[in-house]
Amino acid sequence: MLTSFMEGLLCCLTSKSTNIVVPVETSESADGYEFVEVKPGRILRVRHILPDRSVVEEPTGQGGSVSCKRKITVYRNGQLFIENLGDRASAELKTCQNGQTEPNSTVEVEQTDCGNSSPPVGIPETRKRRRKPRRTVVIDCERKISACKGTHSDVALFFIHGVGGSLDIWGSQLDFFSRLGYEVIAPDLAGHGASSAPQIAAAYTFYALAEDMKLIFNRYARKRNILIGHSYGVSFCTFLAHEYPEQIHKMVMINGGGPTALEPSLCSIFNLPTCVLHCLSPLLAWSFLKAGFAQQGAKEKQLLKENNAFNVSSFVLRAMMSGQYWPEGDEVYHAELTVPTLLVHGMHDKFVPVEEDQRMAEILIMAFLKVLEDGSHMVMMECPEAVNTLLHEFFLWEPTTPPPFNWDGPVEDWPCNGGRKRWCSYSMLAERLKVRGEGEAVV
Repeated sequence: MLTSFMEGLLCCLTSKSTNIVVPVETSESADGYEFVEVKPGRILRVRHILPDRSVVEEPTGQGGSVSCKRKITVYRNGQLFIENLGDRASAELKTCQNGQTEPNSTVEVEQTDCGNSSPPVGIPETRKRRRKPRRTVVIDCERKISACKGTHSDVALFFIHGVGGSLDIWGSQLDFFSRLGYEVIAPDLAGHGASSAPQIAAAYTFYALAEDMKLIFNRYARKRNILIGHSYGVSFCTFLAHEYPEQIHKMVMINGGGPTALEPSLCSIFNLPTCVLHCLSPLLAWSFLKAGFAQQGAKEKQLLKENNAFNVSSFVLRAMMSGQYWPEGDEVYHAELTVPTLLVHGMHDKFVPVEEDQRMAEILIMAFLKVLEDGSHMVMMECPEAVNTLLHEFFLWEPTTPPPFNWDGPVEDWPCNGGRKRWCSYSMLAERLKVRGEGEAVV
């Protein structure tokens, strides 16, 4: 503590940061590590493992097909109205936090807080609230989703860490999936790990870092790519999924939080001068250990040390926290995503409450939320076996395409009946009944 205080005092007197991350001089690949110059003088360390494949197997199955049809309307009072219009299952599972579902697959939520919102009481009030929509988005697409095996040469896994981390936090995942034959790519964000750390705050805005990730993605992308993000890294995954919708096959969000735009906090401790933050760095590291892990023992301390987590300069940390401005990344932005997404949440996470990941699962068209009771914010380090199993099962998952049905047969045999109502919407059932002249459909 005394040493940190003296270093901070020296920082104040010299107006320079004493903890500056610099890249390794060589740019040659060694032990799977590469150094990529994304811009002049801006160098990122990347761990790239391309396993030896004795037999390359191409995908044999056709996979499943999922229709994504929804209409998203945003009103001037902040109300978000989602109408799922598809005749397939995924879009019809959307619910609000009140736990209610609708056979019409219509979700009506408030952009500020879904759990505290109340549905309209009467028709006049509903019409009044929806009179002047501010924005309307219509999504109509069909995705073919197949299993991604490590032996497929057209599959690449991208791992993106969050604030204060490094690519080393993915050590267990990188080793596990590379042994299974997957090509894995994990970069260090600027100022983190062994990447270069420019001494200018503009180098750490969301857009600057997102541009870095675009260049890394374009360099290593295959035909089918899976994005895995943690915390702040989830925002870069959703950004890439919007930029390259045809190339992103699946996505994993680990403790990423809700679908809200990123905005720096005005009352944050990170608004303090850099030298003050440097003096407080031991306290910040201790706070991160307490909040980031369910248990705070010698094992967790060793994990932080070995994985180079929360080991960035005070200047970089302050610039990162004050540069999280992404107004486009709101709920509508996330609701437009059609990529299948797995959300993993550590129950003891003190940074991101589980309600935020539940909210994200509600907004996304096709999302699966898995909660690990023994994990916290750094769940991939605390529970590597459980996380690796969840990810691998998700990579191999493919939807089951329902077989064709005889619509001229008895109504009881239609997919809307017999406990399989989610295979077609109420509007579709009503239309079929109308065509056959059997009267109006009754819910």
